[in-house]
Parts: sequence; C-alpha cells; structure tokens
Amino acid sequence: MKLTHLFSGATAAIAGLAMSAQAATWDMPTPYPDATFHTVNIAGFAEDVAKATDGALEIKVHSAGSLFKHPEISKAVRSGQVPIGEFFLSLLANDDPAFGVDSLPFLATSYDDAERLWAAQKDVIDGLLDKQGLMALYAVPWPPQGLYTTKEINSIEDLAGLKFRTYNATLEEFANLAGAAPTQVEVPDIPQAFSTGRVEAMITSPSTGVNSKAWDFLSHYTDIQAWIPKNIVVVNKRAFRRLDDATQKAVLDAAAAAEARGWDMSRAETSEKVKVLAENGITVSQPSPELIEGLKAIGAHMLEGWQNKAGDAGEALMEAYNQ
Repeated sequence: MKLTHLFSGATAAIAGLAMSAQAATWDMPTPYPDATFHTVNIAGFAEDVAKATDGALEIKVHSAGSLFKHPEISKAVRSGQVPIGEFFLSLLANDDPAFGVDSLPFLATSYDDAERLWAAQKDVIDGLLDKQGLMALYAVPWPPQGLYTTKEINSIEDLAGLKFRTYNATLEEFANLAGAAPTQVEVPDIPQAFSTGRVEAMITSPSTGVNSKAWDFLSHYTDIQAWIPKNIVVVNKRAFRRLDDATQKAVLDAAAAAEARGWDMSRAETSEKVKVLAENGITVSQPSPELIEGLKAIGAHMLEGWQNKAGDAGEALMEAYNQ
C-alpha cells in the first residue's frame, strides 16, 4: 500500500515537473508606451495567448523601448535574443524597399487603400522576413499621418531649414526633399527633442501626438493625411517551431484576432485623437492647396525613386495594389 502511494506521489511530481518544463515565457519588446493603442492591442494579444494555452505560454510585454530600443528590436528577434517583438515596418526599408512602401507619401491615404496595399505587400514581406529567420504574425496601421510644427505651415517652402524629426530612411528622404534638416528621434524622446529645440517639426499620427502631449511643446497640427504606415509583430521562426502544434495554433489565432481588432482600433483613434489635440489648445487645420501640391510632388518623386530601387518585386507589388 505504501509503495503504491509512493509510486502515485512520484508520478504526480513528475507530471508536475513536466508541465512546468512545458510552460514558457516569451519576452516581447515593443517601442511605444502602454497607453498607445498598439501596445493596448498587444496586451490583448498576450492575454489571448495565455488564455488559449492555459498559461503554457506567457508573453511578457516590455513597452516603450524598455528592453530594446526601437531600431534594435527586429535584430533582437532575428538573433534569438527575444522570440517575439513589434516594430515599425518601414524601419527595414534599407533591407529591401518593399518594407517601406506604406510610408511613401500620398500613395495610400485612406484605410481602404491601406488594406489593399497590405494585401499586395504581405506575400512579399513574408518572403523577405523568411530569409531573415522571421515570421510575420500580424500588422496594424497607424492613423493617417499629420504634420506637427511650432508655427503655421502653408507651403513646402515653410518647411525649409526646420529641424525635422525622422525615424526611417523614407522620412529622412522626405525631409531632405522638403528642404528640412532630418534629425533621428524615437517616440519616447519626442517631448525633450522639441523642448530643447533639437526638432521643430514632425510627421506622425494623432495617437503619438496625444500620447506625447504635443501641446506642451508645439502649436500647430496640419491634417495632411500623408500616409498610413504599419507596425508589425514578428516571431523568430526557430522559437515558433519549438512550440507544440496546439500552442502554435493558439498564437496564430490570437494574432489574427489582434490584426482585426487593431485595424478597428486605428480607425477609432483618428477622429478621437485629433479632437483631443484641439481640446488641448493645438491649432488644427486642413492643409492649404499650395501645401498639398508641394507634398504630392514630393510623393510622386519618391514613388518613382522607390520603383527604380524596388525592381521587379516592386513592380509586381504595385501592379497588385493598383488592380
């Protein structure tokens, strides 16, 4: 009888150890603060994974660049330092132009256009990420990008010489073509950069403007709706393959839900956050015809340059988008 009890106890202990061994925690670096809707959506994704796996896989979100700075996140996932991460898709535009097509000015400026562009872009992105040992889980757009400045802007000429915040190669090119002075600044550093005069203008979403409390350091928001860029969540393929089939399915199902939820959240953000900017004293205005004309000229120039660099893959992508 005692031996039976001992055997049963040992079996239970071994089973418990096996369950503990199977449980895993994935550290997930993200670039944006907790209040940003992308981060809120990621928290929901992590909760969905934990629930679907009965806690066998926990995703621990490290927001606001606290684990890795934004430009380092894709490299950290690629090298296996972390299994999963979120970053701004066009940060990889130097690796291949296809990564940056959603940041081309005035190519896709409505959510319907942005959805068509992602549908045209996704297979190309999947193939490029696969070569880097990565797999896309989902992508979510920012609201249409607006122009934030410390003074009224009525034409492209008004941007000349301004210190212009950039965060990727595409925006750096835009700033140069506008005659501005590009300055690399990540989201957590925006308030200090403006307050110290390091930057005087930026193009970003209403969400980032509100989360940064832009009214504390600038005065004007011009609703140019320049482009609708995306954040992407990727996973290291080796880490994903180490999961059992049921856990893999749980992650993919949660990712599909997060993508659908994130697009809805982005749409809701746009009007809500622009209203908050105005309520806090920022002058919100529509762009003048002269400004739009100048911006579209820059956009056309950048699209032509992008197509030349993107080659056959870029041509196929644009054909799919324009169908």
